[in-house]
Amino acid sequence: MKKVLLLPFLFLCLSALGQEKKPNYVAENYTKQEVRIKMRDGLELFTAIYSPKDTSKKYPIVMQRTPYNCAPYGPDQFKRSIAPNETMMKEGYIVVYQDVRGRYMSDGLYDNMRGYIPNKKGKTEVDEASDTYDTIDWLVKNVANNNGNVGTWGISYPGYYASYSLLSGHPALKAVSPQACISDFFFDDFHHNGAYLLSYWKVTPLFGPQKTKPTTEAWFKFPNVGTNDDYQFFLNAGPLVNLDKYYDSSNEFWQQLKEHSSYDEFWQKRGLLQHLKNIKPAVMIVGGWFDAEDLYGPLNTYSIIEKSSKNYNTIVMGPWSHGDWARNSEKQIIGNINFGDSISGFYQKNIEANFFRHFLKNNGKGENKLPEAYVFDTGRKEWKTYNTWPPINTEKQQFYLQPQQKLTKNAGAVSFEEFVSDPKKPVPHSEDIKQQGLTPRKYMTDDQRFAARRPDVLVFETDVLAEDVTLAGDILAKLQVATTGTDADWIVKVVDVFPNDEPETKEVQPYLKMSNYHMMVRSEVMRGRFRNSFVNPEPFVANEKTPVNVKLQDVFHTFKKGHKIQIQVQSTWFPLIDLNPQTFVPNIFYAKPEDFKKQTHRVYSDSAIEFTVLK
Repeated sequence: MKKVLLLPFLFLCLSALGQEKKPNYVAENYTKQEVRIKMRDGLELFTAIYSPKDTSKKYPIVMQRTPYNCAPYGPDQFKRSIAPNETMMKEGYIVVYQDVRGRYMSDGLYDNMRGYIPNKKGKTEVDEASDTYDTIDWLVKNVANNNGNVGTWGISYPGYYASYSLLSGHPALKAVSPQACISDFFFDDFHHNGAYLLSYWKVTPLFGPQKTKPTTEAWFKFPNVGTNDDYQFFLNAGPLVNLDKYYDSSNEFWQQLKEHSSYDEFWQKRGLLQHLKNIKPAVMIVGGWFDAEDLYGPLNTYSIIEKSSKNYNTIVMGPWSHGDWARNSEKQIIGNINFGDSISGFYQKNIEANFFRHFLKNNGKGENKLPEAYVFDTGRKEWKTYNTWPPINTEKQQFYLQPQQKLTKNAGAVSFEEFVSDPKKPVPHSEDIKQQGLTPRKYMTDDQRFAARRPDVLVFETDVLAEDVTLAGDILAKLQVATTGTDADWIVKVVDVFPNDEPETKEVQPYLKMSNYHMMVRSEVMRGRFRNSFVNPEPFVANEKTPVNVKLQDVFHTFKKGHKIQIQVQSTWFPLIDLNPQTFVPNIFYAKPEDFKKQTHRVYSDSAIEFTVLK
C-alpha cells in the first residue's frame, strides 16, 4: 500500500520540480531595473523597467500605469510575461510598469479617479496627466537604447490611466490603447445611469483606505459575508445603510459613494470624456461586447475622440467579457455561449501587435493594415471591418411594446401592461446560486427564461424572423410608464430567442437546453429619479404617465432567420443593482426599511425600442 501511495507523491514532486525549472522568457531575455521617478512636486513614483538584453538596436517604450501593483518587486524578481501580449514581448520593447501616485511603493495620497486639471498653476498642481508627462520625460532621457517613441496601454483601471495619458501632451507619446477603460464612475463599474451596482460593493475596499507607508503588500481586505448565496445575503442585509458595519470610516470610497448619490461635482470632475479634445497620439480603443464592468468607457471614449480630434482613432470590439482579449484561451466562451476558437490570439497577433509596431517601430510610416473598426458580430460569430463605427449603412427602426407580448413595427391603440414590483422578492439577475466574487460577468449572456416566466417581468417579442436582422450601434428604449409610487428603476433587456431545434452544445449548463435558449444580448437600468437629470433627481407623480428613456450601449449582433427578438422590462435586478425603495427619498444610501414599498408599475403600448439596424 505504501508503494502505491508513494508513486503519485513522487509524480507530484517531479512535476513541481519541472515547473520550477520551466524557463522564464522574461528573465532570460530582459534586464530589470527599479527606479523612483521624481514628479514635479517632489514626490517619487515607483517604476519597474524591463529592457531587452540585446542592446544592438533601439526599442520603443510601452508603459502601463496601475493602481494594482508592479509585482513582483525586487530587481531580481521577474514577471513571467510582459508587454500587452507575447508577440510584442518577443519582438522586443522596453516595457515599463508604474505604481500610480498613492499606491503600493509610490509616494503620495491616492485619489480615486483623480480629476484632471486643464490649466495647472505651478508645480504643486498635479494630476495623472502631469505624472504621465514627467514619467515619459524621464524615461526617454534616462533609459538606454530607447528610440524616442512611447506607447501606453492598460485594461480596466490601467485603461483609465492609458486614456489619461492622452492629456499629458508629451511629444514622445505616439500610440495609446485604452482597453476596457473606465471613463466615468457614475456610468461604469459602480453606477449605471444613477443606479448603484450592488454587485461591486465587495470590491469597494480595493479603492477605499489609504496606505500609511510604501508597501509591496495589500493594506486592505475584502469583506467575508459568510455565505455562498449573494442574493440572500444582500436581501437579508436590507437597506444599504446596514452594510456600514463592514466598512469603517477609513474606507474613503464607501463614504464617497454614500455622500454623492447623484452626478454632482464630485463625480463630474473625475470624468475624462469632457477633456478628450484635440488628441494627437494614435489611439486604439479595445472592449468586449459582454464586458459587465466597463462597456460605457470604451464606446464613449472612441466616440468622443472621433468627434473632437483629427488623430488616428480606431476601435476593436470582440466577443469578450472583461479583459478576455489579454488571455490565451483556445475557446472564447462566456457562460453558455461559445463564440469560437483562438479569438484572443488572433487579436493579439494581428491587431494589437500590428498597431504598436506601426506607430512605435515604424514611426507610423508604410501601410497600416488596420481598419477604423474591427468588430465581432456576436450572432454570426465572425469578425467584420468597417470604415466607421457605427457603420454608415444603418438606419433607426422603431419596435413597439404591444399587447399579447408582441414586439411590432406598428403601434396600435394605446393600452398598458402592468406588474407588481416587490422589494422583498426582487427579480434575480442570474438563476445561479453563488457568491459572485468581486464582480459578476457570466450573466451578460445568460439564459433569460427564468426571468421571462416571472409575473414581475414584462415580455415582448417579434414573430419568428423570416430573415436575418443585424443590430449595429446603440439602442434607445423610449418607455412610457406610470407607477403607484414616487420612484422606480426601469430595466430593459434585449434577448435573442433561439429556435426550438437549436443544436445542443457541451458548454451549456447541465440543467439548461439550447432549445429555445433566451440569450441576453444587451441590458441596462435607468434609475427613474434621474430620468430628466443625473444632477437633480426628482420623484414621479404617482399614477401619472411619464416618459423614461433608457439608453443601452452599442451592440453588433445578428438575430438569425428562425430566431426572435425579445424585450424584457422589469424594475428589480438583484443583487446586480441595489433595491430602489420605490418611494422617493433624498439619498437611497440612507433609506430606511419603512421606505421600501411594493408598487404597481405600468408600461404603455406607445413605448418603443429604437434599434440601429444594418441595411
